[in-house]
Amino acid sequence: MAYVRAAEREEQIVAAAMRVLSSAGVPAMTLRAVAAEAGIPLGTLHYVFPAKDQLLRAVMGKVIGDISEALRAEVELDRGVEHAFRQGIAGFWRRLVESGIGLQVMQYELTTYSVRTEGAGGLAQSQYERYSSLVTELCEQAAQAAGERCAIGFDALGRLTLALVDGLILQYVANPDADRARRDLKHAVDMIILLADPQPVALRQKVRAD
Repeated sequence: MAYVRAAEREEQIVAAAMRVLSSAGVPAMTLRAVAAEAGIPLGTLHYVFPAKDQLLRAVMGKVIGDISEALRAEVELDRGVEHAFRQGIAGFWRRLVESGIGLQVMQYELTTYSVRTEGAGGLAQSQYERYSSLVTELCEQAAQAAGERCAIGFDALGRLTLALVDGLILQYVANPDADRARRDLKHAVDMIILLADPQPVALRQKVRAD
Protein backbone atom coordinates (compact mmCIF):
# COMPACT_ATOMS: atom_id res chain seq x y z
CA MET A 1 0.00 0.00 0.00
CA ALA A 2 1.39 3.39 -0.98
CA TYR A 3 2.33 5.75 1.83
CA VAL A 4 -0.22 8.51 2.47
CA ARG A 5 0.64 11.53 4.59
CA ALA A 6 -1.34 11.84 7.83
CA ALA A 7 -3.08 15.06 6.74
CA GLU A 8 -4.14 13.51 3.44
CA ARG A 9 -5.40 10.38 5.18
CA GLU A 10 -7.44 12.49 7.58
CA GLU A 11 -8.97 14.45 4.69
CA GLN A 12 -9.76 11.17 2.91
CA ILE A 13 -11.53 9.77 5.97
CA VAL A 14 -13.49 12.98 6.67
CA ALA A 15 -14.65 13.13 3.05
CA ALA A 16 -15.80 9.51 3.25
CA ALA A 17 -17.60 10.18 6.54
CA MET A 18 -19.43 13.12 4.97
CA ARG A 19 -20.59 10.93 2.10
CA VAL A 20 -21.87 8.28 4.50
CA LEU A 21 -23.56 10.88 6.70
CA SER A 22 -25.18 12.65 3.76
CA SER A 23 -26.56 9.47 2.25
CA ALA A 24 -27.32 7.28 5.27
CA GLY A 25 -27.46 9.57 8.30
CA VAL A 26 -25.78 9.64 11.70
CA PRO A 27 -27.21 6.35 13.06
CA ALA A 28 -25.80 4.42 10.08
CA MET A 29 -22.40 6.08 10.26
CA THR A 30 -20.12 3.52 11.86
CA LEU A 31 -16.35 3.58 11.65
CA ARG A 32 -16.56 0.34 9.69
CA ALA A 33 -18.91 1.96 7.13
CA VAL A 34 -16.61 4.95 6.78
CA ALA A 35 -13.55 2.72 6.33
CA ALA A 36 -15.34 0.82 3.58
CA GLU A 37 -16.36 4.08 1.88
CA ALA A 38 -12.79 5.38 2.09
CA GLY A 39 -11.36 2.08 0.82
CA ILE A 40 -9.00 1.65 3.78
CA PRO A 41 -8.60 -0.99 6.52
CA LEU A 42 -10.64 -0.38 9.66
CA GLY A 43 -7.42 -0.43 11.70
CA THR A 44 -6.06 2.50 9.67
CA LEU A 45 -9.18 4.51 10.41
CA HIS A 46 -8.99 3.67 14.11
CA TYR A 47 -5.40 4.91 14.16
CA VAL A 48 -6.46 8.33 12.81
CA PHE A 49 -9.83 8.57 14.60
CA PRO A 50 -10.03 6.20 17.59
CA ALA A 51 -13.63 7.23 18.39
CA LYS A 52 -16.73 8.13 16.40
CA ASP A 53 -17.15 11.44 18.22
CA GLN A 54 -13.65 12.51 17.18
CA LEU A 55 -14.54 11.85 13.56
CA LEU A 56 -17.83 13.75 13.88
CA ARG A 57 -15.98 16.77 15.25
CA ALA A 58 -13.55 16.61 12.35
CA VAL A 59 -16.52 16.51 9.97
CA MET A 60 -18.00 19.61 11.61
CA GLY A 61 -14.64 21.35 11.32
CA LYS A 62 -14.63 20.64 7.58
CA VAL A 63 -18.22 21.86 7.20
CA ILE A 64 -17.46 25.08 9.07
CA GLY A 65 -14.43 25.65 6.86
CA ASP A 66 -16.56 25.15 3.74
CA ILE A 67 -19.18 27.60 5.03
CA SER A 68 -16.52 30.21 5.77
CA GLU A 69 -15.10 29.81 2.27
CA ALA A 70 -18.57 30.09 0.69
CA LEU A 71 -19.40 33.21 2.71
CA ARG A 72 -16.20 34.98 1.68
CA ALA A 73 -15.82 33.78 -1.91
CA GLU A 74 -17.42 36.80 -3.60
CA VAL A 75 -17.04 39.40 -0.87
CA GLU A 76 -14.99 42.59 -1.09
CA LEU A 77 -14.71 43.72 2.52
CA ASP A 78 -13.98 47.36 1.69
CA ARG A 79 -17.41 47.68 0.05
CA GLY A 80 -19.08 47.61 3.43
CA VAL A 81 -21.38 45.53 5.59
CA GLU A 82 -24.38 45.42 3.24
CA HIS A 83 -22.31 44.16 0.32
CA ALA A 84 -20.50 41.58 2.47
CA PHE A 85 -23.75 40.40 4.00
CA ARG A 86 -25.72 40.13 0.75
CA GLN A 87 -22.94 38.56 -1.28
CA GLY A 88 -21.82 36.24 1.49
CA ILE A 89 -25.27 34.85 2.24
CA ALA A 90 -26.13 34.51 -1.46
CA GLY A 91 -22.89 32.65 -2.16
CA PHE A 92 -23.40 30.34 0.80
CA TRP A 93 -26.97 29.55 -0.27
CA ARG A 94 -25.99 28.84 -3.85
CA ARG A 95 -22.97 26.69 -3.09
CA LEU A 96 -23.97 24.82 0.07
CA VAL A 97 -27.77 24.80 0.23
CA GLU A 98 -29.19 24.58 -3.29
CA SER A 99 -26.56 22.06 -4.31
CA GLY A 100 -26.21 20.31 -0.97
CA ILE A 101 -29.49 19.28 0.67
CA GLY A 102 -27.83 16.10 1.94
CA LEU A 103 -25.16 18.22 3.62
CA GLN A 104 -27.81 20.34 5.33
CA VAL A 105 -29.75 17.31 6.58
CA MET A 106 -26.47 15.89 7.87
CA GLN A 107 -25.82 19.02 9.93
CA TYR A 108 -29.25 18.91 11.54
CA GLU A 109 -28.80 15.23 12.34
CA LEU A 110 -25.43 15.98 13.92
CA THR A 111 -27.05 18.69 16.03
CA THR A 112 -29.79 16.34 17.22
CA TYR A 113 -27.28 13.55 17.87
CA SER A 114 -25.14 15.88 19.97
CA VAL A 115 -28.06 17.21 22.00
CA ARG A 116 -29.28 13.66 22.75
CA THR A 117 -25.88 12.19 23.60
CA GLU A 118 -23.92 15.12 25.03
CA GLY A 119 -26.46 17.65 26.27
CA ALA A 120 -25.46 21.28 26.75
CA GLY A 121 -21.88 22.21 26.00
CA GLY A 122 -21.31 19.53 23.39
CA LEU A 123 -20.85 19.55 19.65
CA ALA A 124 -24.23 21.23 19.01
CA GLN A 125 -23.33 24.26 21.12
CA SER A 126 -19.90 24.74 19.56
CA GLN A 127 -21.43 24.12 16.12
CA TYR A 128 -23.95 26.94 16.42
CA GLU A 129 -21.55 29.28 18.17
CA ARG A 130 -19.12 28.88 15.28
CA TYR A 131 -21.83 29.31 12.64
CA SER A 132 -22.99 32.61 14.12
CA SER A 133 -19.43 33.81 14.68
CA LEU A 134 -18.69 33.35 10.96
CA VAL A 135 -21.33 35.97 10.14
CA THR A 136 -20.25 38.13 13.07
CA GLU A 137 -16.62 38.13 11.91
CA LEU A 138 -17.51 38.78 8.27
CA CYS A 139 -19.69 41.80 9.07
CA GLU A 140 -17.28 43.18 11.67
CA GLN A 141 -14.34 42.95 9.27
CA ALA A 142 -16.37 44.58 6.49
CA ALA A 143 -17.39 47.40 8.83
CA GLN A 144 -13.79 48.01 9.87
CA ALA A 145 -12.56 47.92 6.26
CA ALA A 146 -15.24 50.38 5.08
CA GLY A 147 -15.29 52.61 8.16
CA GLU A 148 -18.86 51.71 9.14
CA ARG A 149 -20.86 51.04 12.28
CA CYS A 150 -24.12 49.15 12.75
CA ALA A 151 -27.13 49.92 14.89
CA ILE A 152 -26.89 46.56 16.69
CA GLY A 153 -23.96 44.54 17.96
CA PHE A 154 -22.19 42.27 15.52
CA ASP A 155 -22.69 39.27 17.79
CA ALA A 156 -26.47 39.82 17.79
CA LEU A 157 -26.32 40.27 14.01
CA GLY A 158 -24.64 36.87 13.70
CA ARG A 159 -27.17 35.08 15.90
CA LEU A 160 -30.22 36.65 14.23
CA THR A 161 -28.87 35.89 10.77
CA LEU A 162 -28.27 32.27 11.74
CA ALA A 163 -31.81 31.98 13.12
CA LEU A 164 -33.40 33.30 9.91
CA VAL A 165 -31.22 31.38 7.48
CA ASP A 166 -31.47 28.19 9.53
CA GLY A 167 -35.27 28.37 9.38
CA LEU A 168 -35.24 28.95 5.63
CA ILE A 169 -32.90 25.99 5.14
CA LEU A 170 -35.27 23.71 7.07
CA GLN A 171 -38.18 24.85 4.89
CA TYR A 172 -36.10 24.29 1.76
CA VAL A 173 -35.11 20.80 2.90
CA ALA A 174 -38.78 19.95 3.52
CA ASN A 175 -39.95 21.54 0.26
CA PRO A 176 -37.09 22.33 -2.16
CA ASP A 177 -38.80 25.11 -4.09
CA ALA A 178 -35.72 27.04 -5.28
CA ASP A 179 -37.55 30.13 -6.57
CA ARG A 180 -39.58 30.58 -3.41
CA ALA A 181 -36.52 30.00 -1.24
CA ARG A 182 -34.53 32.69 -3.09
CA ARG A 183 -37.36 35.20 -2.69
CA ASP A 184 -37.71 34.43 1.00
CA LEU A 185 -33.94 34.64 1.48
CA LYS A 186 -33.89 38.08 -0.15
CA HIS A 187 -36.66 39.28 2.18
CA ALA A 188 -34.79 37.90 5.19
CA VAL A 189 -31.58 39.63 4.14
CA ASP A 190 -33.49 42.89 3.56
CA MET A 191 -34.87 42.71 7.11
CA ILE A 192 -31.47 42.10 8.67
CA ILE A 193 -29.87 44.95 6.70
CA LEU A 194 -32.70 47.28 7.75
CA LEU A 195 -32.16 46.31 11.39
CA ALA A 196 -28.37 46.57 11.19
CA ASP A 197 -28.56 49.92 9.37
CA PRO A 198 -24.84 50.10 8.49
CA GLN A 199 -23.66 53.70 8.17
CA PRO A 200 -20.29 55.49 7.94
CA VAL A 201 -18.85 56.07 11.41
CA ALA A 202 -18.62 59.83 10.85
CA LEU A 203 -22.30 60.02 9.90
CA ARG A 204 -23.40 58.10 12.99
CA GLN A 205 -21.30 60.37 15.20
CA LYS A 206 -22.87 63.46 13.60
CA VAL A 207 -26.40 62.11 14.11
CA ARG A 208 -25.67 61.47 17.78
CA ALA A 209 -24.18 64.93 18.21
CA ASP A 210 -27.25 66.57 16.65
